[in-house]
Order: sequence, then structure tokens, then C-alpha cells
Amino acid sequence: MKYLTKSLCDAVSRASGSALRASLCVRRSILCALLAGFSAGVLAQQPVEAPHTGLINSAAAVFNPATGKSYVVEGDGSSVEISNDRTGATRSVKTGSHAVSIAVDTQNGRVYVANAGDGTVSVLDGETDGVIATLPVGDHPYSIASDSAAAQVYVTRTYSNQLMMIDAATNRVSSIEAGSPDLLVIHHKSHTVYLLSYEMGDLAILNGLTHAITRTSVGMHAWGMAINQQTGTVYIAKPGEGRIAVIEAGSTHPTFIETGGLPCAVAVNDHTNTIYVADYSGRLVRVIDGNKERVVATVPVGPRPEALAVDADHNRVYAANTSGMSVSVIDGANNRVVRTEPVGAAPYAIVVSPADRRVHIALLGGAGFANLVDR
Repeated sequence: MKYLTKSLCDAVSRASGSALRASLCVRRSILCALLAGFSAGVLAQQPVEAPHTGLINSAAAVFNPATGKSYVVEGDGSSVEISNDRTGATRSVKTGSHAVSIAVDTQNGRVYVANAGDGTVSVLDGETDGVIATLPVGDHPYSIASDSAAAQVYVTRTYSNQLMMIDAATNRVSSIEAGSPDLLVIHHKSHTVYLLSYEMGDLAILNGLTHAITRTSVGMHAWGMAINQQTGTVYIAKPGEGRIAVIEAGSTHPTFIETGGLPCAVAVNDHTNTIYVADYSGRLVRVIDGNKERVVATVPVGPRPEALAVDADHNRVYAANTSGMSVSVIDGANNRVVRTEPVGAAPYAIVVSPADRRVHIALLGGAGFANLVDR
């Protein structure tokens, strides 16, 4: 989901002009349009709250293993909250206008913040936390990711067919035509970049070394993407069809795993080859066995789970419940919720620091971020 609209989807389904309102949500919130088609009985089970709206990205919360610091986009949209999980110290650093997503380079320790409001990327020093460069990348940067070993940072731009590339050694910015991607994930071993356009479901597969592009499709309305770094398999949520598209490493032909509901976020435990899928409509996280390629468990969580994070070292899964204003902590060993913690309004992105077991959450409303310790 690109634009978070709490309670708006409920209003759409009840309003007499639901078709028109849903059509206006196509670029604003694919899930809103999809929920408009759900039965009133299903939607009536969801709580009605004051709406929070805004541009969101699951990469609004990231962890840098090179420095032991976590970074979360703050609610004001122009700063990042930095937590040193080794010392417990925190600070806020101003970035550009409307920071939306963050990437870290584990080689040089630097942090890259995509600023959707002014078309720049802020570069932060990993040790001092200061902004050391502001790089123009073009209008509407949205998703950002780093291939640290290749010294490349990639930035997608909404409404543009240009994928921006930043040389991490020199900060030089270049571009390549790549369709109209929204999300991206990188397989670090092969330096393969997967670029997903959610409206049409187009998938561009970029060789990060040669810049050759292979194109395929997983079908319309694809949202939420994750990769198993061990196997190279990519998993893409298909909320309009209630299933997950699977792209094996080296393949361009998707297969599908049926999940039901509205899958909107995906996370992978590389250690166990287990895939977790947030069902936005059903207060559920569905568990897929990557070897069997089927759902093996369903875990009840809070209302409208929007984002997931996995601590593979401790076999924990964290579900950010947008309407529940909470995070559900799941034990991956038995697929049960061990506790649910209140965190504040509209949590939409989440990351965990494995060594310290500190969880950091981006909030759309209120303070803009929250933290909890899972010990």
C-alpha cells in the first residue's frame, strides 16, 4: 500500500458513491479500492477511527548492522529518528522534505533517505549521523535500496520510467529506463534488482553489474515484496487475487500460492525458509512453508496488519496493526502471538535490531515513531 488511509476504506464501502471513490483511490491506495468490494459484514468487524492519511513505504524503518543503529522516518516528514541500539541513545536529524524511505550501506556505514517532497536523497554519515550530502534525483523519489557490495544505491520515482542509481563511492547520480517501478528488492549475492510496478504488476529484473533488464509480469495489482537472500526467491503479494506470486532465482515465470484475504505485506525468515503474509482484511498473518509452497498456519493478530518484520536469529515475527495501534509479537517456533503491545497511531513500517531485540516502528500520526524491547 502506497498511501495509507485508515477508516477511509470503511467509508468507501458504506457510501452510495463507493465506485467513484474507489476509482479515486487507485493511485492513492490499492487496498482501499479492493476493500470497497468486500462485504459489509466483513468490514463491520473493523473498528471505525478518525482517519490518518499519507504517503508510506515499508522501508521507512531500517536497521544498519554495520553501526548497530536503527533509523525511522518521523511523523513530521522532514526528519529521521536515529537509535543507537548498543547504547540506547537517540537523536533526531533533519533531512529533506517528506522523507519516505531509507536504505543503509553496510560497507561504508552511510544512510540514504529518499525525500519525496523535494526530489532529493539525503546522505547521512553512519558514525556522526550528520547529513554529508544532498543529491538531486528527480521528482517523487519513493523506494530506495542499497547493494552494498556493489557500491550502488537504487531509487524508484513515482510517475517516472527512470530508475535512479547512486554510486556509493562518489555520490554520482545516473539513471536507466526501467518501466515505472514502485517497489524494489535486491538479491545481494547475484546483484539482481527486482523492480515492481504495482498497478500493472510489471516486474523488471535488472542485472546490477551489466544493467541488462529482463521484463515479466505477475498480473495487475501487486503490492508488497520480499526476497529470501539464501534461495534468491522473490515473493510478491497480490491483494486483488488473494495469493502470492513466486519468482524463483533465475526465472521469469511466476507461480502462485493461494492465501485468501488481502495480502498486503510479505516478510521472510531466511533461516527457516518461512514466509509471512499480512492479511489486511482479516486480522491475520498467514505462514507459508517455503519448501512446501503452501500456507501451513494462520495467526490471529490485530486489526489491519500493514507491515511485518522478522528476527531470524530469535525466530520472532512482528506485525504492525495499523487500525489496532499495536504490534503483535509472534513466536515463529509455534506460530502463536506471545503478546500485543500498544505503540500509537497508525504503525506502518517496522524493523528489529536482532542483537538487542529492540523493535522500531514508524507511525503516521502522533509522535511519528515508537520503540519496544522484546526480551
